[in-house]
Amino acid sequence: MQANEQQSILTIALLAAFADGHKADTEREAIRRLAETLGHESGGAGLAQLYQDVLLKRVSLADAVAGLTDAGQRQLAYEMAVCVCDADGRQSSAETTFLTDLKARLQLDAAEASVFEREEAAVLDAADQAAPMAVPVVVATSAVQAVPLNAALDAQLEKTILNAAMLNGALELLPQSWASMAIIPLQVRLVYNIGKAHGVELDQGHIREFIAAAGVGATSQYIEQFGRKLLGGLLGKMAGRTVGGLGRAATGVAFSFATTYALGQVAKRYYAGGRVMSTVLLQETFQNLLTPAKQLQAQYLPQIQAQAQSLDMGKVLAMVRGG
Repeated sequence: MQANEQQSILTIALLAAFADGHKADTEREAIRRLAETLGHESGGAGLAQLYQDVLLKRVSLADAVAGLTDAGQRQLAYEMAVCVCDADGRQSSAETTFLTDLKARLQLDAAEASVFEREEAAVLDAADQAAPMAVPVVVATSAVQAVPLNAALDAQLEKTILNAAMLNGALELLPQSWASMAIIPLQVRLVYNIGKAHGVELDQGHIREFIAAAGVGATSQYIEQFGRKLLGGLLGKMAGRTVGGLGRAATGVAFSFATTYALGQVAKRYYAGGRVMSTVLLQETFQNLLTPAKQLQAQYLPQIQAQAQSLDMGKVLAMVRGG
């Protein structure tokens, strides 16, 4: 894939991210930072400038679509846009309008687009069905009594965090774009289970707020996943919907593994400590945990690869539902 084609796809993803017109300042800042990071890693692809062009409306959807002539790349661009719009929940009317317009402009194969839409919707439905229901919990400003864990339960929680990180790393290796939609619901379930282990019942809204407070924005997380795959050449042959060699996928796997593992560790400390960590401290703790988490991922890469080979649509949906 040429640099201009990468730019077109990422432009569409960024346009999708801002389609609802209500993206929070924290999410905008997260997307800006990752655009700068990806631009630096790609050797000057100008992604930070691309972010500014999209935000300031200096680039149009028509321009981005015109840069894609391959049918596989157009399908990929649409799938990325749908995932970005659905990252923080069901689509708003503005996002639906954007995607309808995008789909028409891309002139997609109707059958292939329909298959993706059904699979992606199935993941969202599974996430909705699995949403933990409880009385909303407000982030504490003073210490809240938490249930202390004995050594055996603490070790089990460590295993739960590691298994969740490995699963999300494995999802990165699947060729289907919808697989990435399962990552955030699985992170939500992980935080729910950690809170529950400490005697705290959480609802999905609170959990998503906690994840965002730690600096893991839903939309920016998806854009970073897709951006790293694009710039790392991990998507392989677009028309064939195949992914490059597993050995070259280490960067994308490391991102999802490390994000999930670090998030789990932050949640464990937060709920064990009575929920008194400030947003700044949450973010600092999360960032400090990312590097060792990426190093840990290398140790478990063979198991992650093996797990990816055994995953299918049914298994992923069951995991999202908590089965």
